[in-house]
Amino acid sequence: MEFLTDEKLVIVGAAGMIGSNMAQTAAMMRLTPDICLFDTYAPGLKGVVEELRHCGFSGINFTYTSDVAEAFKGAKYIVSSGGAARKAGMTREDLLRGNSEIAEQLGKDIKAYCPDVRHVVVVFNPADITGLVTLIYSGLKPSQVSTLAALDSTRLRSELAQYFRIPADEIVNSRTYGGHGEQMAVFASTTTVAGQPLSEIIGTQALPEKEWEQMKQRVIQGGKNIIELRGRSSFQSPAYLSIEMVAAAMGGKPFPWPVGTYVNNGTYNHIMMAMETTLDKNGVTMHPVDGTPEERKELDQSYHHLCKLRDEVISLGIIPPISEWSSINPNLK
Repeated sequence: MEFLTDEKLVIVGAAGMIGSNMAQTAAMMRLTPDICLFDTYAPGLKGVVEELRHCGFSGINFTYTSDVAEAFKGAKYIVSSGGAARKAGMTREDLLRGNSEIAEQLGKDIKAYCPDVRHVVVVFNPADITGLVTLIYSGLKPSQVSTLAALDSTRLRSELAQYFRIPADEIVNSRTYGGHGEQMAVFASTTTVAGQPLSEIIGTQALPEKEWEQMKQRVIQGGKNIIELRGRSSFQSPAYLSIEMVAAAMGGKPFPWPVGTYVNNGTYNHIMMAMETTLDKNGVTMHPVDGTPEERKELDQSYHHLCKLRDEVISLGIIPPISEWSSINPNLK
């Protein structure tokens, strides 16, 4: 099987569970023969590479390093899970300061060592904020930086499929927008269930309103549930979805789920959040989000929550005031 590209893919945080699963998924999907694994934890990094080599993949040259300049040199695609993991009892927002500082360095390293990178996917939480910080300091165009937001929409699809006891593929266009966190906006109006609009099912005997509200909460708390069940945060699903995003950016099949993207459209401004998007070889293209008045209200609330987090990062001195962003990244005007 041919590779999608022969260009260099760098996986940041490769010694961790998400990063190591990313590397294996990228190899199995035959994205590129040039996969470089980067992590500051050298012993764990070497262990991951040894295991990947033991898989016996053909045609793939796994390289690894704890030197960021060496890792990023010549990189065309970067996917990063290189932040602190969420633990039991923590929200994504609890990771704000430390992971925002990591994102700042990631952006600066991209600008210094691989300014010609084509696309960057940011996974570590709170992803909307870490993606924004990375974008500001990287100097890249907004279309070149995306964050993992699809996990919320796939969790909605999973909940609906389990509830109605039908194959997941019969749930079409399940969508959440806004923040990747407890303040996300869960939409019903976009979704069909076995060909029937979900909004017409909610409130009937098939799906009483109370059951729908409970389902929404399970989607919102999906990450917390995985931690309680497995004793650690999700790693298989974010690894797979993020590598699907990279594959789309490399010219593979367009990514079918919403991604986190930079929004500055007069309604939602100077923020990174999940919107209706296309991610393909041209990067991220944003599309209008339609919804009911109540859904739009939830999206507005999610946006305002993200603005508070962004403003907190500004107050911490990690990023400058919005008026100064363009002096760091001229693409943010």
